[in-house]
Amino acid sequence: MARIGLSPVLGYLIVEENFNIALGVFALAGVTDLLDGFIARNWANQKSALGSALDPLADKILISILYISLTYANLIPVPLTSMIILRDIALIAAVFYVRYRTLPPPRTLSRYFNPCYATAQLKPTFISKVNTVTQLVLVAASLAAPVFNYMDSVYLQTLWCITAVTTTASAYSYYHYGRKTVQVLNNK
Repeated sequence: MARIGLSPVLGYLIVEENFNIALGVFALAGVTDLLDGFIARNWANQKSALGSALDPLADKILISILYISLTYANLIPVPLTSMIILRDIALIAAVFYVRYRTLPPPRTLSRYFNPCYATAQLKPTFISKVNTVTQLVLVAASLAAPVFNYMDSVYLQTLWCITAVTTTASAYSYYHYGRKTVQVLNNK
């Protein structure tokens, strides 16, 4: 919930060009993500279906808001942000489709959107995990660029290219390995 709440604050700070504070808030969001994962892995009674649904949603919200606001601030190119957002929209659409296909009748809205009734689990591909790390590194580097005055760095531009390649490879991996990345949990 902290990451979801911090996302619009981060977007606002970036649009208002308060990059020093935005970098600190981004670090705080990262710490809450690490803490959330640590708690979920080490204390079984702290895992929940709602938490399992909210964690990837929080990541998508945070990444989307960060990329859109960093693009607005001219720190990340529009085509790269478009590519990332379109990939995420395609993944979300696929998740909705898989949810519909694996939900046994009666298919009601309340059952469809109930995170406690899991019917399938998406297993990220290796390149998708690499892509997530690359995207987060680019966000951190882009946020730090105006703070440390390296906005026109060839290294930052190289990171744009690497992020574009991993985003494309990740999208292709889900397309190519589609069924292998989905584990149906309940067929009743």
